[in-house]
Amino acid sequence: MTIRSTTTRAYAAVAVSVASIALLQNLVIPVIPMLESDLRVGSDAATWTMTAWLIAAAVATPLLGRVGDLRGRRATLLAVLAVVMLGDLVAALASNLGVLILGRVLQGAGGAVFPLAFALLREFMPPERLTAAIGSVSALIGIGGAAGSVLAGPLSSAIGWRGLFEVALVAGAVGALLTVAWIPRSDMRAGGRLNTLSAVLLSGWLVALLLPLASGARWGWTSATTLGLFALAAVLLAAWVFSELRSADPLVDIRMLAHRAIWPVNAAGLLIGVAVFGFWGYLPLFLEVPADTGWALGLTVQTAGLVLVPLLIGMSVAGFATGALTRVLTLRTQLVLGGLLMGATVVGAVLFHSAVWQLAIAGGLFGIGVGAAYAAMASIIVEGVPAANVGIATGVNANLRSIGSAIGSALMTAIVFSALDPTGQPLERGYDIAWITIAAVAVVAALIVAIVPTARRTTTPVQLPTGTQPVLADAA
Repeated sequence: MTIRSTTTRAYAAVAVSVASIALLQNLVIPVIPMLESDLRVGSDAATWTMTAWLIAAAVATPLLGRVGDLRGRRATLLAVLAVVMLGDLVAALASNLGVLILGRVLQGAGGAVFPLAFALLREFMPPERLTAAIGSVSALIGIGGAAGSVLAGPLSSAIGWRGLFEVALVAGAVGALLTVAWIPRSDMRAGGRLNTLSAVLLSGWLVALLLPLASGARWGWTSATTLGLFALAAVLLAAWVFSELRSADPLVDIRMLAHRAIWPVNAAGLLIGVAVFGFWGYLPLFLEVPADTGWALGLTVQTAGLVLVPLLIGMSVAGFATGALTRVLTLRTQLVLGGLLMGATVVGAVLFHSAVWQLAIAGGLFGIGVGAAYAAMASIIVEGVPAANVGIATGVNANLRSIGSAIGSALMTAIVFSALDPTGQPLERGYDIAWITIAAVAVVAALIVAIVPTARRTTTPVQLPTGTQPVLADAA
């Protein structure tokens, strides 16, 4: 049994590594105008710095999660952090948009840190502390993403947008050093090999899906490029599922995902991803709509970012409280309540948004819902699959949330910007309709988890085919 002090240090190393990657998720959004000016590109081109991260993370998360299952999570985590730090350096030194996008692609590999972190926690955390640890790390993922949006504006004013990547580089280096020093080696490995055909098909349909979701508003939703990529995604998805079901060594066990203890959580993850980005991602834009429209608040970028602080606090409170709450509320109940609170809060924001304090309170309550939902989802997945498959299972759940975020962005863009006033600003009615839709999505996520029955609870996690059970291997 690992002694408590060693376990605490290992947890700290995981937490710092996760936080260093989470900051990168939304770091460029507030500084896109600066990128346009410094690199002399248009807004459409500059937004590829966000799209590149999203697509790279979507591909890397399940693939490297599986590599961690097969080859060792600690070693894989260190390799991922090294790639991300290289991306930070490339981005900080970028002389043009192409080089910056390359840096963002390398940074996107960091998405794999999240499933690796959950798998590592299960390796060294005592069972009685596991749920609390997963909940707090889940909270850090959301907190880091929101903190990137809040801090990017003030920091870029002081050190420039290149300095943001330098800060991320230092944070990643600290995470890597702590990982080497404090995370113990483990001989836990999954049996089998990396299924190359499945990896290619999975990467193909993810890229074909996310590209039009991220850029469809600019390309046109009915353009040949958009429709062609959606069609290609559907074909590759079908081929991937067929390949996985026939494979003796699948990359992602479809039967595991279809288990009734797992699929409602993944379905909720997709829908909650839609709701999170639909409200949290667009709240700063709502706050920054000019006041001369007659209905908006007209805040500056820096002030709008500060309104997100209660959201950060709410996510922190809920995420770190998950372990204690399991004494009175099951993880499924916490997930259901989190989704319902998210939906109710967004409806409240639609009804009451004439003052900054109203939206700050809405953000705080929404953060509590998100924190509870994220933490509960991760814990359910980790506790519901064999230890050797935690990386790929949590990677799939994280990926579904990322896909949901892309859908949420596309949905909000399509509704909010479908009708503009004579000055080119969105209408209040557009935000109302979009956020009511987002609220409904969050409620549906909660209902799926609440209504779908699960198998009688046992101490045995979801069982997978024999070929995917864990085997022991020499530590790398």
